[in-house]
Amino acid sequence: MQVVPQVGDGGDALRRGDLVALASKVLAQSGKILNGYRHGTALHMDESVPHYTAMDDLTHFDAAGQAHMVDVGAKPVSHRVAVAEGRIGMLRETAARIRAGDHHKGDVLGVARIAGIMGAKRAGELIPLCHPLGLSRVALELEAGEDHVRVQATCEVQGQTGVEMEALTAVSVALLTIYDMCKAVDRGMRIEGVRLLEKHGGRSGSWFAAPNDGKPEMTGERK
Repeated sequence: MQVVPQVGDGGDALRRGDLVALASKVLAQSGKILNGYRHGTALHMDESVPHYTAMDDLTHFDAAGQAHMVDVGAKPVSHRVAVAEGRIGMLRETAARIRAGDHHKGDVLGVARIAGIMGAKRAGELIPLCHPLGLSRVALELEAGEDHVRVQATCEVQGQTGVEMEALTAVSVALLTIYDMCKAVDRGMRIEGVRLLEKHGGRSGSWFAAPNDGKPEMTGERK
């Protein structure tokens, strides 16, 4: 019969030693991830830890591992476009008021559209390492459904960096504005599915989200 080592016998010391050795290995590996960029080389992680990426993929960290604003001065100016979307789920009665335009605070969709445009222009102030950009176009589309409002924002610029953050900020601020205007009658509204749909321009060219990537599953009207 196999005897399981108990606390205080020789087997327990061996077990503690194994745990200490394992913990040391994990901490050492973590240290490589956090500090590897200081050595200026890409990290090649152990295959038993498959999902880590090198610090040099994170452009907002400098050689010392400190956060910084990326220098885009050497990049060529190009036409850049980003499209983002999001939605806010709500009671059917709330959505009906928005569609009818008889909310006591006024035109919810109109105010949200202006708020989204203002948000896009302020992205460089709200996001710490985001570049301030002179946007050439910001457009928002708002669609009120049976139990939700969907917002889509398009931002464009002739510049040296992309406008993804501006488009995502525009959507987020528009959705928050809808919540603010309607919270008195529906505090359970849900902001969901804020994501980038596509981007164009720059060195990486064009990118499109997968058809259902990040699409929120609406739970329907709350009981």
